[in-house]
Amino acid sequence: MDILGSVWHAGSFLLGYLVPFLFVLTIVVFVHELGHFLVGRWCGVDVKVFSIGFGRELFGFNDKHGTRWRFALIPLGGYVKFSGDADASSTPDGEAVAHMSREERERSFPAQSVAERAAIVAAGPIANFLLAIAIFAVTAYSFGKPVLAPRVEMVTAGGAAERAGLKAGDLILKVEDREIKSFSDLQRQISTRPSEPLPVTFERDGATMVLTVTPDLVETSSPLGKQRLGIIGVQASSKPSDWTTQHFGLVESLKLGVSETWFVVERTYDYLAKLIKGKESTDQLSGPIRIAQVSGMVASSGGLLALINLAAILSVSIGLMNLFPVPMLDGGHLMFYAIEAVRGRPLSERAQEIGFRVGLGLVLMLMLFVTWNDLVHVRSLL
Repeated sequence: MDILGSVWHAGSFLLGYLVPFLFVLTIVVFVHELGHFLVGRWCGVDVKVFSIGFGRELFGFNDKHGTRWRFALIPLGGYVKFSGDADASSTPDGEAVAHMSREERERSFPAQSVAERAAIVAAGPIANFLLAIAIFAVTAYSFGKPVLAPRVEMVTAGGAAERAGLKAGDLILKVEDREIKSFSDLQRQISTRPSEPLPVTFERDGATMVLTVTPDLVETSSPLGKQRLGIIGVQASSKPSDWTTQHFGLVESLKLGVSETWFVVERTYDYLAKLIKGKESTDQLSGPIRIAQVSGMVASSGGLLALINLAAILSVSIGLMNLFPVPMLDGGHLMFYAIEAVRGRPLSERAQEIGFRVGLGLVLMLMLFVTWNDLVHVRSLL
């Protein structure tokens, strides 16, 4: 019975957490690497390997151009290896390039112009942003968007809204100069601005009024860790008449896709800025364990559509992370190319090697830290 129970729990874990996690991560990683691959091919660079995952190859095939497409044992990322790369991080292999024929050298990555190399590197994060825009846009175009009117049904006693003078029945129109079209819009604007006086425009009995509301700071727990949010203490309307489904045309869907993607970017940079200022906790920095947990929860509660939307959010996050100016990441390569463009010549191989080693150390430390964060979080749930 114990053996059957263990098998059952293992199967539940695989189906409930690991499969949704790998589904989401594989989509995001594949699109990121496909961006590098397509622009590299467009620039005439030979691609040696397109890998989903790291380590020992599980299965793969060679295409007609000689590229090895492979799935590897450790599915936590991927890479594209171009001709002239020493390793998966695209460290230049000067010795290998020196022994190439003229034709081979012309098709190697290091032989391309600075602009072409920068375009190939930037294509990965750009592909991530385009994926997110596409997912948000297609979702909006296909299913519309449920909208709850930003009407106040109840005001919490002693809360920020009551202190400011808001009352039940008020319809929120603006927060500062941002138009509020739904209750979720209101939550977005309030949650990121704790302790800040905000002018709120609302409608009451047919008249438009303005009050200043200062959201209270609260700390809440979520699957991604503790979050510090602003709240004003209002409850959304429960009237069915305040629920509508907003439908979008093609252009409006694309605009929504861009705005939703930008919102994720904005929230990410806002969190990092507050983290540097000491106003946010590192508890929200998550690794693969918590992402797997969230993927499983989203898949079980919201189904495939919710999981695909999670892939869009994760895609933006990976695109942003790769743009950080850290050697080993795409942003580090772009930093080296910017230096090369200014100097008129690349940094020495020794300087680049040191940079990549420092970058590798930083990336490994971050991975260890977020994994420790994940383990602490999981332990707190047991």
